[in-house]
Amino acid sequence: MPSTHDVISQARALLDFIDASPSPWHAVATAVQQLQQHGYTQLDEADPWQLEAGGKYYVTRADASIIAFIIGHKPVAESGFRIVGAHTDSPGLRLKPKPAYASDGLARLGVEVYGGPILATFADRDLSLSGRVYVSSGNETATHLVRFDEPLVRLPNLAIHMNRDVNDNGLKFNRQTELPLIFSFAQDSAEAHQSFLNLVANAAQVDAASILAYEFNACDTQKGAFWGGDKEFIADSQLDNLASCHAALTALYATEAPAATSVCALFDHEEVGSVSLSGAGGSFLSDVLSRIAPETEAQRRAYARSFFISADMAHAYNPNFPNAYEPQHKVMVNGGPVIKTNANQRYSTNAETAAKFMRLCNEAEVPFQQYVHRTDLGCGSTIGPILAAKLGMPCVDVGSPMWAMHSIRESAGALDHSYMTSVLQASFAEMP
Repeated sequence: MPSTHDVISQARALLDFIDASPSPWHAVATAVQQLQQHGYTQLDEADPWQLEAGGKYYVTRADASIIAFIIGHKPVAESGFRIVGAHTDSPGLRLKPKPAYASDGLARLGVEVYGGPILATFADRDLSLSGRVYVSSGNETATHLVRFDEPLVRLPNLAIHMNRDVNDNGLKFNRQTELPLIFSFAQDSAEAHQSFLNLVANAAQVDAASILAYEFNACDTQKGAFWGGDKEFIADSQLDNLASCHAALTALYATEAPAATSVCALFDHEEVGSVSLSGAGGSFLSDVLSRIAPETEAQRRAYARSFFISADMAHAYNPNFPNAYEPQHKVMVNGGPVIKTNANQRYSTNAETAAKFMRLCNEAEVPFQQYVHRTDLGCGSTIGPILAAKLGMPCVDVGSPMWAMHSIRESAGALDHSYMTSVLQASFAEMP
């Protein structure tokens, strides 16, 4: 078991990573900063690549997906790849392209629902905005990351006096009419629009007239925190799935001179199906792997000797809702990584890959758990089945246990992050 100091230190580093990454674009920017500090060299997909054994590299796509890797000292056809995949996006609210309008003297921002958030958890929170802005700069287009640290927008609840059944029937929102965020006063929509543009321009330090396009998501301003009698739990937004991203990156940083080429692949758009330029259903990972092993025969041999770990958070047992869980597969917070299985291939795990991950856990002296969804409930999915099918590569789906998945304020165990990081490090260091 990791020392208490190591547990607190790694969990604190995770919370800091999340708090620095309020959007997928910020998550990649945070990862880039860390990778550069650890001596990784940036690559560009449009340039020729000259890769050397032992070299550490990274490449981004669409600013929200990133692949970092270390070239192993054994030929890739003989050793294969050791890959950990995760995703940078989280479910929530995304601003529409022209979000600002006036209604009853108030400026409001129209939103779309991204993925499957628990919408009720966004109400009455100190929300803000984060994202990226594209501006005209001479004959070129420049990109700026923007975040507002202070509370900027809000989704006020309806008083119980007008919604007497809310505690019996649950809080529900009409997605078109009841989710727009309040952010200011305005007499008309033109004023609301200009007020919003000025706000963004000031944050990006550009002229409002130069703004071409932007992408923003609503984000929580509350920082990550430890909680519990012995501070054994953590709470933050985006634990699903920035916790897996951080564990994978931390494990990669700790890997020195691996025999097999070690790859950390973090994708956007998992929460909406992964079918995009920067999603796991796109060509990003296969493009990168084919440039590491450009010869078709060597590539196919490498894939056959590879192992892919799809790291995405898992559902911890919640004692307040015992009937939501499969009775023989209750997984506990701070109980170690969870191996996720689904007979209908919503997860990529099979008996062979589960056994291999169990062996890695034993080598890392980390406990493990097994999870199956209730048979009478629909099961979510991950990037695992997508990439297992796309690459023809053995894959296992795992994750750290957590509560309130897809809430704006999720919870997990402080110890589990150390456990997951340790076993992922063991997978990178595994001898072919």
